[in-house]
Amino acid sequence: MQTLTLRGGARVAVVEAEWYDAFCVVTRGRVQLELRDGEPGPVLGRDAGFWLRGTGVRALRNPGRRTARVRVVTPRADTATRQSTGPVRQLPNDGGTT
Repeated sequence: MQTLTLRGGARVAVVEAEWYDAFCVVTRGRVQLELRDGEPGPVLGRDAGFWLRGTGVRALRNPGRRTARVRVVTPRADTATRQSTGPVRQLPNDGGTT
């Protein structure tokens, strides 16, 4: 299990091959899903759980100013080993206003 921390306005790309069996739960703040076409998706609040498999989500974004946290759970043992480097890569903050 891993915790993903997103500072206010931060955006993290979702690499489908690394997230295909991940179940995520927002434990603090709010997280917005960014859809494959770049359009903003739903904003999920605390205790919201979601799968990314087959959803077309390309990034997770913190739309607020406060830090958001997401717990990432994967059932496969070898995925846990890979996650020591993190299941996502941080992209620069694009300076968006949402």
